[in-house]
Amino acid sequence: MIEGKVGERKRKRRGKRSWLVISITSLMLMGILWAIVTAWLITAYTAEQSTRQSDAAIILGAAVDGDNPSPVFRERIEHAILLYRQGTIPNLILTGGSGREGERSEAEVGRDYAVAHGVDPADILIETQSRITEENLINSIVIGDKAGYQNYTIISDPLHMKRAMKLASGLGMDVVPSPTQTTAYQTWRSQIPFLARETVLYMGYTVKGWIDNLQ
Repeated sequence: MIEGKVGERKRKRRGKRSWLVISITSLMLMGILWAIVTAWLITAYTAEQSTRQSDAAIILGAAVDGDNPSPVFRERIEHAILLYRQGTIPNLILTGGSGREGERSEAEVGRDYAVAHGVDPADILIETQSRITEENLINSIVIGDKAGYQNYTIISDPLHMKRAMKLASGLGMDVVPSPTQTTAYQTWRSQIPFLARETVLYMGYTVKGWIDNLQ
């Protein structure tokens, strides 16, 4: 009788462990599937390209090397200059703060590069405090509102564009995408880490949105 009860308890424990293993495995598989789908959506979105005439282009910041924009940042500025010359965009907003104390801000370096390549300084605004994409956009809204801008074209790398647009939409901005036509991330060796990072950040922002909606 006692042995029967002990055996029953063991079976129940094994059943609970099996259920736990199945649950954890299922969650892991769902997470992997979600990550794969998200990565595919980010990649597919790189083809989105708007030709709308907006009040200003927001050029999302990237690293600088002294007084020179990094290859990634330079590609973004070059794309903005192209739209400016075509007459699609009459104004530019350069974004990005300083990586280290005493270092020039990304926005300042970007402005100087744009001016050196033919953009009228009167057509450029800068924000020099942001460190991340969301701050790029929030600070751009503040200076854009003061200038009377109502809609924007966001310029960044193709793989960065979907997350940037999601952030902008979450902030209530009237925006369209214009990814760079060339990118410093040209090989799979450089693209895969960038895509992985964007996938994780996009998923994190999505989860944050779910939590905010529940509160």
